[in-house]
This record gives sequence, C-alpha cells and structure tokens, in this order.
Amino acid sequence: MENEIPVIAIVIYLAIVVFIIASIWKVFEKAGQPGWAAIIPIYNIYIMTKIGGKPGWWVLMFFIPFVNFVFLIWLYNMISKSFGKDEGFTAGLVILGFIFWPILGFGSAKYLGPYGDPAAFAAYQGKDKFDFENNQ
Repeated sequence: MENEIPVIAIVIYLAIVVFIIASIWKVFEKAGQPGWAAIIPIYNIYIMTKIGGKPGWWVLMFFIPFVNFVFLIWLYNMISKSFGKDEGFTAGLVILGFIFWPILGFGSAKYLGPYGDPAAFAAYQGKDKFDFENNQ
C-alpha cells in the first residue's frame, strides 16, 4: 500500500500537466496559431509573443535570469488583453495558471487580436513602422 501513493500522485500530476498543455493548445488555436506549437519548447514562447502582439526577439529575454519573470508577466498580460481580459485575469494566469489557462482555452473567450483592440494595434504598427509578423 505504501508504494501506491507515489504512483497515484504521479498519475494525478501527469493528468494535470496534460490538461494544462491541452488548454494552452486550445488558446493557440483560438488565436489562429498551430495548437501543436504549445508542446515545442522555445517555439511556444515565440507563438505567445505573436498572440500578444510583441516582437519575436522577446524570446531572448526569457533566457536572462530575473528579467524573464518580468517579461513572462508582461507577456501574459498581453495575452489576457488579446482575449478581452483584464489585469486580474493576468494575475490569475501567473498565480493559478492551472485554473486560468483552461478558462481561457475552453471558455467563451474569443481572440480579439493583439492587445485586444485590432484598431489600436494597427495604429501602433503604423506609428513605428514595425510589423511583428514581417519584421519590417
């Protein structure tokens, strides 16, 4: 009976991990990105930058200790806004991701475009002549 408890804990843990991966997969698909990108390390961060409307070079910031936490929270905030959510939802993604990623992925949230406002994003692109998709 003693050996069954760790096995049960591992099975529950793996089930939660698979559920979170499926949730992020669904978020990617809602944003018009390939869902399979959720399981590819580093590339999944690049896709998240696209969903949040940030440039691809942000991926490099995730390799810098301590700076990566700031950029992760900022990126989660941009993803929240892209789905019409507020800063409270961002806090949920950061603190209770295992609850809030499924809400975003399987809930009624719809992708509104980077920053959650396509018109504002278009104005932002025109201002600095930067297109995160074409790197111009």
